[in-house]
Amino acid sequence: MNSEGRFSGEVAMVTGAGSGIGRATALGLVEEGASVVIGDLSDERAHAVAKEVAELGGRAEVAVFDVADAGSVRRAVDGAIGTFGKIDVLVSNAGWDRVMPFVDTDEALWDRVIAVNYRGHLACAHAVVPHMIEHGSGRLVLVASDAGRVGSSGEVVYSGAKGAVIAFAKALARETARHGVRVNCVAPGLTDTPMLAEVTGQNERLMAAIIRSIPLGRPGTPEEVARAVLFLASSDAGYITGQTLSVNGGLSML
Repeated sequence: MNSEGRFSGEVAMVTGAGSGIGRATALGLVEEGASVVIGDLSDERAHAVAKEVAELGGRAEVAVFDVADAGSVRRAVDGAIGTFGKIDVLVSNAGWDRVMPFVDTDEALWDRVIAVNYRGHLACAHAVVPHMIEHGSGRLVLVASDAGRVGSSGEVVYSGAKGAVIAFAKALARETARHGVRVNCVAPGLTDTPMLAEVTGQNERLMAAIIRSIPLGRPGTPEEVARAVLFLASSDAGYITGQTLSVNGGLSML
């Protein structure tokens, strides 16, 4: 843990922090001096990351909740503020998807994808932003997806939800800028995470086809995405708000 890092003395809350991009982001924040709230649906995963934080010499609190349940989000945020007194950074990262043609989807799938991948960001921001406005500062980084910028075959509903996150971030950035609160998005492309393995299964042909379309010729790592998140959450990005940064190996160039 770096007591003189970019986040020294700050408190960050990361959702979906039990694995993948969320885990890498939480550990990166701790390495740069932050205390972290490890938010995840899985108590086991969250405590495993909290143990890693302790091994780094940092401080972490575990908050087990479902971002699709606004009530549980509010309780987790209230608990974090009760423990730490503030939340300086929110990394709203939790996501979920199931790949299939749109014509094979049903309303239950639509509801779950939208609840996690769009409404979850709304719930987290709605719970945290009033506290940030009261304190006159704060940073939100919403983890969207390149699917929300260019569309992704087999992920039609997910693409729509992630596109909504990007538009939401822009509008929220306009509303909160005068209060010293910045809001940005990171849009990962193909990233080597447990969610990717769950979504694609063992479809090696699909993975090979996607990788061939990436100019840098490989998937990204959670740590590479996390570094973009940390940049936008830090004072290095003090004049940046309402923006979306793709981390995708050149798959799309917007």
